[in-house]
Amino acid sequence: MGSVTATVAPPTESNVILWFRTFGAIVRSGFRRYATYRQAALAGAVTNIVFGFLRCYVLLGAAGAAGAVAGYDRAQFATFVWAGQGMLAVILLWGRPELAERIRTGDVASDLLRPVHPVTSYLATDLGRAGWACVSRLLPPVLVGPLFFDVHLPARWSTVPLFVVSATVAVVLCFGCRFLVNATAYWLQDVRGPQILWTLGSGVLAGLYFPLPFLPDGLFLALQLATPFPSLLQTPLDVLVERDPTGVQAALVGVQVGWAAAILALCRLVQRRAERRLVVQGG
Repeated sequence: MGSVTATVAPPTESNVILWFRTFGAIVRSGFRRYATYRQAALAGAVTNIVFGFLRCYVLLGAAGAAGAVAGYDRAQFATFVWAGQGMLAVILLWGRPELAERIRTGDVASDLLRPVHPVTSYLATDLGRAGWACVSRLLPPVLVGPLFFDVHLPARWSTVPLFVVSATVAVVLCFGCRFLVNATAYWLQDVRGPQILWTLGSGVLAGLYFPLPFLPDGLFLALQLATPFPSLLQTPLDVLVERDPTGVQAALVGVQVGWAAAILALCRLVQRRAERRLVVQGG
């Protein structure tokens, strides 16, 4: 008896257009969803501004009389702090474990029945959330900081577009990391342990509490190349304050892109493995 070989038709132009339309619709839906929480956004912006003053004075104190340390001058420190306070909500280092909750309750089963892959669907929603965060959480600190401190304004034409690319890649990368943390619920059911480890590690290793160039050069380079953490926050901020030449900045963004592609591929692999052993507990 002859064997029958199934062939997969290559994607047509209409299918690609439909995919982009669907992805865009989910992004817009995510933007509208998070735009409804305006009071929470206002409270978060005020909190970021208050902590911005505290962090800025600490780093300016670290600069001391010399006025510069670890390759940053006082104006670059101010920009690093205030842009970082806004970026924190855009990349969302610490978000609600929504996927983990859906896995625990069994609601994730409905995600698996949708025509869009779960990783793609959650990513599109997160991009919409990041778009709203740019308006509600990034702009206030960026506008308030220069009123009280001398900040560094980009001097090279390539800095702004490179920063936009870097920040976008950071959002995608951070989503992938959070997805992996939440996906441990497929096996553990309770993600509080991985969530605590992620919360403690990401803030320090991403450059939130202090610029990572404060560390010894060898350790800083190892973190940049061997882990995705500096690509979450440190790299976009270094691009914005123009700490390095343009060529180095472009190379760092390339490292970001590589990490984002690898993490997204790992997300899809983990999701495929999880679907094989998923046990719906919610009935």
